[in-house]
Amino acid sequence: MTLSEVLSQLEALGSERMRLQNAKRGAHDNQYGVKMGDIRALAKKIKSDHPLALQLWATENIDARLVAILIMKPKELSDKELDEMVKSLKFSQVSDWFNSYVIKEHPNKTAFREAWMNDKNPWAARAGWNLTSSLINKGAEGFDLNAILDRLEKEMGSAAPEAQWTMNFSLAHIGIHHPEYRQRALEIGEKLGLYRDYPTSKGCTSPFAPIWINEMVSRKK
Repeated sequence: MTLSEVLSQLEALGSERMRLQNAKRGAHDNQYGVKMGDIRALAKKIKSDHPLALQLWATENIDARLVAILIMKPKELSDKELDEMVKSLKFSQVSDWFNSYVIKEHPNKTAFREAWMNDKNPWAARAGWNLTSSLINKGAEGFDLNAILDRLEKEMGSAAPEAQWTMNFSLAHIGIHHPEYRQRALEIGEKLGLYRDYPTSKGCTSPFAPIWINEMVSRKK
C-alpha cells in the first residue's frame, strides 16, 4: 500500500465527531478523526512496512502517525531517529502509543531514559518518566527509590502537564509495589494534589495517587 492510498483510506474513515473529541484532548488540526479500532484494522491489513511507516510519520498527521507506530520496526530506528521522533510529538494519544509500541521495543531505550527525564522537551520528559514507571512496576532493581521520590516531590508540581502524567505513574507505582516507600508516596500525592478532582468514569480508578495506590493495594489483599 502506498502513502497516498493509506491517507485516502484514513480520510474516508474519519469523522467530525472524532475530530472534535481529539481536539478536546489537545489534538492539533492535522488529523482525520479515525476511531482507534479502524486504525488498528488498517494497520493489520498493511502489516509491517517500515519505509511506509516513516513516510506516514513525516506527514505529522495524527491518524497517519498512529498507523505508522503499528507498522514500523522499532529496532530499525537509529538513536537519532528515535530521539527526533519523541521530540516531534504533539498529542498524548500518539505519545502513549509511541512509548508503548516503539520505545519499549528499541534496543537502546535504557540509554535515553535519564536523558529524557531531564530534557526540557515535555514529550521527551513524558517518555523518560514512562520508562521509569515501567521499570518501577517491574521491580525497580538497582533503583534509588528515595532519590526518585525526592525528584517527584520537588519537580512534579511545576512540571509540564505532558510530563506530570507519567511522573504521577512513577509515584503511584512506587506506592503500590514497594510497601516500605508507600507512606511517603501517599504523603507526596496528598501534598501535591495532582489529579485530585480528575473526572473518572464509573468502574475506573482515579489517577489521584493516594486513591490509586490504596485501591490497588486493597485489591492485592
